[in-house]
Amino acid sequence: MEKNRNTVRLAKMGMLVAIAVVLVYFIHFPIIPAVPFLEYDPADISILIGTFAFGPLAGVILTVVTSFVQGLTVSASSGAYGIIMHIIATSVFALTAGLIYKKNKTKKGAVIALAAGTAAMAAVMCPANLMITPLFMGVERSVVVSLLPYIILFNIIKAGINSIATFFLYKRISGFLHR
Repeated sequence: MEKNRNTVRLAKMGMLVAIAVVLVYFIHFPIIPAVPFLEYDPADISILIGTFAFGPLAGVILTVVTSFVQGLTVSASSGAYGIIMHIIATSVFALTAGLIYKKNKTKKGAVIALAAGTAAMAAVMCPANLMITPLFMGVERSVVVSLLPYIILFNIIKAGINSIATFFLYKRISGFLHR
């Protein structure tokens, strides 16, 4: 019985990864004209729904798998850099939101979890960009420093949009995921 339950859970998680990749394929666009290389995509919605349904560790696993599949297919142009940055950003988001939501599975708990996840993602992506971007993009750290306000704004907007969508979609989908 437990083996069957794990197989079903794994299949549902696989479906969430597939949805995330399809969403990125169809929806990705720059949201701040000054930094058009920072593109919004809704992949985190599927990952956050899986995080709320299956827990924070599942959210990290969904993030890693989605990042690799996405990075090797629909977002291949960003290469290893894109995979690494997506894993860092979304893992922090999912882990933070998932840990909070796990302890308080209410609407208020979801709002707090998603807001904290958004803040954590925006905060972590500053040092991540300062350390990783110069290595992969061949730019001086001072260039990244000058872009930090845009990086923070981008992450808040992206995570905010995905949080709002997750908030409104999760309860509608959770029944299926918990069956």
